[in-house]
Amino acid sequence: MSHEEAQERRKAVPAEGASAGTATTAIGEGMGKHGTFTVEVSANDGGISWKHDLMQFGGHNIKRFIIPITHSGSEMTTKLTDRAKAIDAITLIDNTQATELVTDSTGKVVGVKVKNPVTGEEAEVKCKAVVLATGGFGSNVDMRVKYNPEMDDKILSTDSVAAQGDGIVMAEKIGAGTIDMEYIQTYPVCDPETGALLYVGDVRLENYGVLVNKEGDRFVQELDRRDVISNGIKAQTDGVAYLLFNQAAADATGLVEQHADEYENSESRGVIVKADTLDEVAQAQGVDAEELKKTVDAWNRYCADGKDPDFGYSAEMNTIEEGPYYLMACKPAAHYTMGGLHITPKAEVLTVDAQVIPGLYAAGEVAGHKMGTNRLGSCSMTDIYTFGRIAGKNAASYAK
Repeated sequence: MSHEEAQERRKAVPAEGASAGTATTAIGEGMGKHGTFTVEVSANDGGISWKHDLMQFGGHNIKRFIIPITHSGSEMTTKLTDRAKAIDAITLIDNTQATELVTDSTGKVVGVKVKNPVTGEEAEVKCKAVVLATGGFGSNVDMRVKYNPEMDDKILSTDSVAAQGDGIVMAEKIGAGTIDMEYIQTYPVCDPETGALLYVGDVRLENYGVLVNKEGDRFVQELDRRDVISNGIKAQTDGVAYLLFNQAAADATGLVEQHADEYENSESRGVIVKADTLDEVAQAQGVDAEELKKTVDAWNRYCADGKDPDFGYSAEMNTIEEGPYYLMACKPAAHYTMGGLHITPKAEVLTVDAQVIPGLYAAGEVAGHKMGTNRLGSCSMTDIYTFGRIAGKNAASYAK
């Protein structure tokens, strides 16, 4: 698709006569309007536990969001799955792969073809509406390269191996349009060997620690946008950065203890090292120890002054004083795909000609054009809950 064609597709008119220029605005307003309500419902009805203190992920300029108490998505998926199983009107079918959307002669979606990957048995599920919530394509290297050649197999992924873009491909086969597919986000603080997101590294998001390079120097504002930090890391020696923090940060955040399995695994492979002195952690990671100590001294002065003249740190600044110290290697990995199926603010999937496909809805990462060119941290939760509710409500109304 040419650049001009892509631009025209972005101007597609949503349902019910809204003008072309209001499509993205309406989607953003929808997420903002429903965000607080979504948290209340998920806690009261879904049993999800949220951290009560506000946090500031990369790209935000203030603390303004909350995350699950465990810092991970399993707090949401596990409890909401249990909630769904407890509702008699809902049937959850395991070990079943959706392979094809079924349409009638008018183009309406009227079913889904499925396959049991264990037995090979195939079947067709008839229905009046389908909601696609199949996620993005961050683990599909071929699909990534198709839209963004820079995202090749040298870039690992934080995503589940199931993030293959299957829902997008199925919908394309019945004429669905896609949008923003070239925009693929990397998360900066990931395991250099596996690509896994390093949750111990969330000390950074609670305003502790600094990112340095092999030379022992800071090179970026630690709470900048994910793409800015990722690109900064890629420009450093060996394409690797190191997150430095101390025991005071580990104790204040509780993240080393909370993610003990990850920490022990990372430590056993030398991804993270702990020692009593800066010299020791630097030597273990091959970082210039003398320069690292100068960097820490400068950082502590900036903390005392309340201002970072080098990179403009955007939140509360915490010193790195007494040890023990931790030095964790990290590099970017594919994390989120901003592109996906083109939808209306009602979560209806559009064709390549911007016409609504009757009976087909999409929510979450499978749907594109909600996050701009690079998603801000935490916003995917607002997206999945808000558009999950919108898609479900509108699909149910359509099916009546």
